[in-house]
Amino acid sequence: MNCSLSWVVACFLFATTAFSQEQKSSRYETAAGVDQPFRPEAGKFPPLEKARVYRGELVFVDHANRRGSLRVVSDGQFRFNAPQPFALLPYGIVRYHGAPADLRDFPLGTVMHVRAFLPPDLKTSSVPVLPVNNREKTGLGGRGAAPAENHVLLLEDEPSRCRREGLIWKLREMQINNREGTIAARCEPRQRAEAKAVDETMTFDAATRIWRGRELLRIEHLIDEGTWPAAGMKSLGDQPVLLGITWKPTPAGVFTRFHISDIWLDDAAMENATILQAEAHKVSMRSRWLPAWIDAVEYGKFGRATVTATLFGGMDPSLYADFKAGSAVLTNGVENTLKHTEGGTAGPTQMAARGTIQEVTKSSGEPPLGSSGVQVRFETDLITEGLRPTRIVRVRPASWPDHHVPREEYLGDGASSIDERFPTPAIFPKY
Repeated sequence: MNCSLSWVVACFLFATTAFSQEQKSSRYETAAGVDQPFRPEAGKFPPLEKARVYRGELVFVDHANRRGSLRVVSDGQFRFNAPQPFALLPYGIVRYHGAPADLRDFPLGTVMHVRAFLPPDLKTSSVPVLPVNNREKTGLGGRGAAPAENHVLLLEDEPSRCRREGLIWKLREMQINNREGTIAARCEPRQRAEAKAVDETMTFDAATRIWRGRELLRIEHLIDEGTWPAAGMKSLGDQPVLLGITWKPTPAGVFTRFHISDIWLDDAAMENATILQAEAHKVSMRSRWLPAWIDAVEYGKFGRATVTATLFGGMDPSLYADFKAGSAVLTNGVENTLKHTEGGTAGPTQMAARGTIQEVTKSSGEPPLGSSGVQVRFETDLITEGLRPTRIVRVRPASWPDHHVPREEYLGDGASSIDERFPTPAIFPKY
């Protein structure tokens, strides 16, 4: 065997070993393990167990249109995977640091966990519609790099997923030199399970943030206090932490290895990050109104009607608590991207349907993901085209501030052109 052929064989064997862990941990599947695609229907929240489950690096964000692109983890070489467009469903839930979030809150490079479905409506999809079996395609990126399920019900970062599923990362050992190196860690249930998780090796560097209580530490702080060595290896003794995970280009020969952006050393540190994110999101939602869909309309005379709407889920409970019987409410039609459609230069408030809340009800039991379980019934003397059953709206109590949203977050003069709505999916490359 000549030298060049030996090198090729060696690379192949190395790649096979490097991929084996990734194949086990990120196999492309549904939440229930059933390999069947699912397309949501208008007016119905899709069952979470039928969602396709995958994860990937956030590489592009168009927050005003609630869409972006992910480099999806697959069976193959991660860096070769072309970014795949995704769109949030109108009731799609986004979580960052364990709190409600908006796409604009995430740094590019963040590794996201996804639960997604086929596009509900092929004609109005804001991202390219792919063949249903697109995940079967293979290339340098391997199988599963381009899922057809690109309409997202749940999008969350690593600490959000861990807090929701009761998981914890345990740091096993580290190797460090010049404030950078690798950490071997495993993710497992907080309550010890019988099956042992497998170690995963990730990188860290001088830019990695370390949170302890209300402190923000740098790598050198841990070195100075003797917690970490300046160089060499050290056992970390299964130290329980939560991690922020990103991806950075890695040295030649390492095809899939993730990077630690943040380490939360204790619950107090994580809770602090969660509260700050929750407060930022509450301010944003009060100025942009809560999304909902119309369940029913009882028509009266001369444009009057009684409307019942279900508020979408994933928001801070204090926002839902502001909807009270007897208080005034404003409602405006929106597109599936949640952009206000009625307002133009006048603004959503001036063009909104106004009324008085007659009743607020909360469904018994756990509502499906995407729904808050809160229904608001109100009367209005201005029933507009946007207030029809299954249509998406935004609503706010009149007590919330009257803010004008920026130009990219509403449609001019209620335009209904697909170019105005999105613009078209043609802005994305066709991979």
